[in-house]
Amino acid sequence: MKKEQILNGLTILGLLCCVELGVVYYQANYNPYAEPSFCNINEFVDCDAVAQTSKAVFTGIPLTYWGMFLYLFILMLLHVDKLKEIKWLWFLKVFKNPMSYISVLGIVSFLISICLAVVSIFQIDKICILCFVTYFINLAIGLVATDFKNGGLVKSVKDSYFDFIDGVKECTKPFIIAMVIIGTFLSWAYVEMPFASRKQSIKHYMFMKHNPYKVSGNVLGNPEGKIRVEFFSDFECPVCYSYNIMLHKIAKRNKDVLIIHHNLPLDKKINPYLDKDYHKRAGQLAVYAVAAENQGKYWDMADKLYENPPENDGDAVELAKKMGLDTEKFRSDITSDETREKIQKDISYAVAKGVDGTPTIIVNGNNYHGAKAYFELERAILGK
Repeated sequence: MKKEQILNGLTILGLLCCVELGVVYYQANYNPYAEPSFCNINEFVDCDAVAQTSKAVFTGIPLTYWGMFLYLFILMLLHVDKLKEIKWLWFLKVFKNPMSYISVLGIVSFLISICLAVVSIFQIDKICILCFVTYFINLAIGLVATDFKNGGLVKSVKDSYFDFIDGVKECTKPFIIAMVIIGTFLSWAYVEMPFASRKQSIKHYMFMKHNPYKVSGNVLGNPEGKIRVEFFSDFECPVCYSYNIMLHKIAKRNKDVLIIHHNLPLDKKINPYLDKDYHKRAGQLAVYAVAAENQGKYWDMADKLYENPPENDGDAVELAKKMGLDTEKFRSDITSDETREKIQKDISYAVAKGVDGTPTIIVNGNNYHGAKAYFELERAILGK
């Protein structure tokens, strides 16, 4: 009984630490106005900084949530004998030696914790006090649960292994269903939750090699959409590259959104409002985009310009040919005054709207500028 009471106390303490780590994680990644957490002590001991790294996430899920699941599972094992008496929890009968499982979980968790500690100290160069507290809690749980007088950890491992095999045989269908659900969720989390960290989200979209949400034509989104987003971009702007992908994703997932593009090249040769050049080829790339737009292929060309911009007019004409455009018309449009006048109108419109940099979007009269995580951009557009 005493052993169970100690394990209950340790497990609840670990769970509370993970809950607090969840708060720290949220504040560090999602709240730009958050005050430093209590464990932000100096340059080396800084929970906030650790929480903002990609190492704080596994398969798209913050490590603190994995910790919560571990401690909740251990609590369930500590009380499984009572729980299995509930009729609809009949499948819990497969847990025949719960103390052995807790022993193995505690020790394995501690071994994983050692790896995380090494990463924290030698790769991140910072540590999180709460994380290290949970590491020692894991060790304590493993040691307390292990019956060293009767086989020790070896017995715990054997019990866990053979009980697992027997449990799968006894409850094959529930096991398969559980594995499918877990596998589906982890796959979804890995693909759809790279934005669990703000910095990770920004990096994820900036370093994507292709736009998986790309569309063909001059229209992105629903032409009748009530939410109209004006997008001001420069084809040499790396953050505009990520905005392009995220806006495509938002438009594809929300049928009431229309994205309206405006060229704002930060190139003094075509932009008279600049006092110096920022992106020397941005003006010519905008010319290629407008020329493609004249043939109904603006977004097709825009994706190509972001991903692998042509070095010169000859390369641009070859690209237009591969896209199925009329190359003679394209060649004529990239040298025409009308094309440049259209870009000049976009630039003048941007200045009139108070837009002086890229990327910028305007939604309901509000300007949003600079690097944003996907969830931030989606919130700005959808208001949720």
